[in-house]
Amino acid sequence: MTSPARNAAVTRKTNETDVTLSLNLDGTGTNSISTGIGFLDHMLDLFGKHSLIDLRVQAEGDLHIDAHHTVEDVGLVLGQALREALGDKRGISRYGHAYVPMDEALARAVVDFSGRPHLVWNAHFEMPRLGTMETELLREFFQAVTNAAQANVHIHVLYGDNSHHQAEACFKAFARAVRMAVSVDPRTADQIPSTKGALDG
Repeated sequence: MTSPARNAAVTRKTNETDVTLSLNLDGTGTNSISTGIGFLDHMLDLFGKHSLIDLRVQAEGDLHIDAHHTVEDVGLVLGQALREALGDKRGISRYGHAYVPMDEALARAVVDFSGRPHLVWNAHFEMPRLGTMETELLREFFQAVTNAAQANVHIHVLYGDNSHHQAEACFKAFARAVRMAVSVDPRTADQIPSTKGALDG
């Protein structure tokens, strides 16, 4: 008996952005990413590689204004694709967590695909920008993913001095936590991991 494909493709087109994203939860971390924001491309590549999610992202946005709309909308589309690919979440582990170091920095991420969106973000970056992307948009990205995925996400930079290292540790830890949470537990492959019998909020 083969498992159902856990894939999703989502497009979001507004007056501000045009984003197309597809993913495969059971991939190998093969990525093709182009958002027009170099640092975001780098972070999404890390996410795909360390979550083992095959990820395709093509985004065009009003970068002549700033990166905000593009970063937020890519986060929304990623979250929506995660939610759609998980379906009714039958058989998944549901919870995931990871600590990831990046040189002097250490980040922790904890994820619950509970159906109830909530982000706890505890990170401060000394650098106002990384490449062309404002570091305050890192929170906006994860807020958008959290809302659209209907997940409970806690991300904490425990320490670090280099803003790039801190951000990289966040994305890698989130990726590893998602990888754990979406994995199928063969002991409960036909069950929804909730005493309520549903994970839709």
